[in-house]
Amino acid sequence: MPSKYLISPSILSADFAELGAQISQAEEAGADWIHIDVMDGHYVPNLTMGPFIVETCARITDLPLDVHLMIEKPESLLEAFAQAGASTLTVHIETCPHIHRTIQIIHQLSCKAGITLNPGTPASAIAPALPFVDLVLVMTVNPGYSGQSFIPEVVPKIAQIRKMLDEVNPQTMIEVDGGITSQTLPAVLEAGAQVFVAASAIFKHPLGIKAGIKKLQASTPNFVKT
Repeated sequence: MPSKYLISPSILSADFAELGAQISQAEEAGADWIHIDVMDGHYVPNLTMGPFIVETCARITDLPLDVHLMIEKPESLLEAFAQAGASTLTVHIETCPHIHRTIQIIHQLSCKAGITLNPGTPASAIAPALPFVDLVLVMTVNPGYSGQSFIPEVVPKIAQIRKMLDEVNPQTMIEVDGGITSQTLPAVLEAGAQVFVAASAIFKHPLGIKAGIKKLQASTPNFVKT
């Protein structure tokens, strides 16, 4: 099991009129990755960022770009996002009937491959892909919008997936996304997560981006980066 812990601020809650400045503030505050939520208005009920935003972020920061594809038929856009500068491309098991081929394509594009599943999807659905992925993203809200409430019933699934990974691919990290705050982070960390995506808790923190990141990092004494 990996020992490091990472914060991946989601720009879904950023002020796009100040995107460059806000990403720079997050980086200066200790962000490890930048999380980019891509939604197509079909698989999830929202329409957000395309490859152009990824390319823009790549010009703003040298941090790894953590691209979450909440879209139907992601295979058709993998190359475009890779060329735009994505470091990791994460796809939903629910949208990928040929998941092994999709993972292979992502690796051929020189990106890390992630797989994700919705709160209502059992851990068993991703079991065949676990030996081949670099990241598992566990959704702790139903995807589509930022600012949703954390679903605590998902926490045991994080522990289940960590156990599954430790048996077949122990270096793969678990990322969590959805309602992550200083109150919810300790539970998912204890369950086995290492990467924490936060949108509102960082970009909408009343004291600013730096305070939001520092509050997440200080939310548990076990949060020690290596």
